[in-house]
Amino acid sequence: MPTEKVKTARLSIISNTSLIILKLIAGMISGSVSIISEAIHSGMDLVAAVIAFFSVKMSDTPPDEEHPYGHGKFENVSGVLEALLIFVAAGWIIYEAVHKIITPAPVEKLEIGSIVMIISAVVNFFVSRKLYRVAKKTDSIALEADALHLKTDVLTSAGVAIGLILISITNWIFLDPIIAIIVALLILKESFHLLRNAYLPLLDGSLSEQENQIIREEMQKRNLSFHKLRTRKAGHFRFADMHLELPEELSLKEVHAICDEIEKDIESRITNIEINIHVEPASTQMVK
Repeated sequence: MPTEKVKTARLSIISNTSLIILKLIAGMISGSVSIISEAIHSGMDLVAAVIAFFSVKMSDTPPDEEHPYGHGKFENVSGVLEALLIFVAAGWIIYEAVHKIITPAPVEKLEIGSIVMIISAVVNFFVSRKLYRVAKKTDSIALEADALHLKTDVLTSAGVAIGLILISITNWIFLDPIIAIIVALLILKESFHLLRNAYLPLLDGSLSEQENQIIREEMQKRNLSFHKLRTRKAGHFRFADMHLELPEELSLKEVHAICDEIEKDIESRITNIEINIHVEPASTQMVK
């Protein structure tokens, strides 16, 4: 059975495909570069949704001989690819908008374009909410990236709809490429945020300070001395290792029980975390 993450990613693919068709038809009928830019934006959203779909399927694959730590970073790689695709899309939109400013052309059938943009904004609003909810629940960077795409699409579609309405009232056709450029700038801002969130875990960056503090609290409430705490994240999986100092007179069974208790309590507060504890004889080493 497909997981909730996979089902949600599939929903994003279906909705994006439908909206691309609507926007392309409306863009060709009206000749609006802002609508065409939105179709391109949705095209990038579709590519991102496909990447997210396959990455969440791969990230849930159990560890194997070649990937003993699992496949969680597939989600981070997909996030980086999505961000780069957005950069390309934004650049193309700006190029076309500048060309439209230099050689203006009339925009027709604005009512159709406005209706399509409003439909797009409403559909993406509900789909992005669903994606965000599942992303937070499953801690999926791929679904979060996809949700961020659609959230931006809600804003840009609404902006294009308002712009088309203003053009129909004022007949200021120069608003069309200007709106397209604003859409592109919003997309660039989105891609930078996404690239940062997806790329940092690929460098084995530490878990958040809040999560690291939870680990420290669990050690300190037992008055245990530890050092060399290291944490990292891969997709929605988390890893932590540390050196724990215990009295030499404890038996192996007692040491094992202490480590089990520590791991159990940390896992109850931090989801999807794997902990590795290296035990050393007690010394004067300070807690870090």
